[in-house]
Amino acid sequence: MYAIVEIAGQQFKVEKDQTLFVHHLDAEQGAKIEFDKVLLIDNNGSVTVGAPTISGAKVVAEVVSPLVKGEKVLVFHKKRRKGYRKLNGHRQQFTQVKVNDVVA
Repeated sequence: MYAIVEIAGQQFKVEKDQTLFVHHLDAEQGAKIEFDKVLLIDNNGSVTVGAPTISGAKVVAEVVSPLVKGEKVLVFHKKRRKGYRKLNGHRQQFTQVKVNDVVA
């Protein structure tokens, strides 16, 4: 059984006991979170599609780590023959979440 759920503006395919890295959420470690924007549920071949969401369906998850930093992305700007160079770095903040249950 899996579900397509929208978390923090992104869509994820989730199953029970799966861990995800989602955009940073305001939650403490060990907190239970419910995501109710379930777009699709597949229950062993029986597919239910929401319009736009499925009413009554939710995904229950637990916060494993509230702040995980992603890989560093380097952004480099240069204009040739002008002596202009600029280097900027960015590390995205994520929250590690473990899916406990998918409720249809």
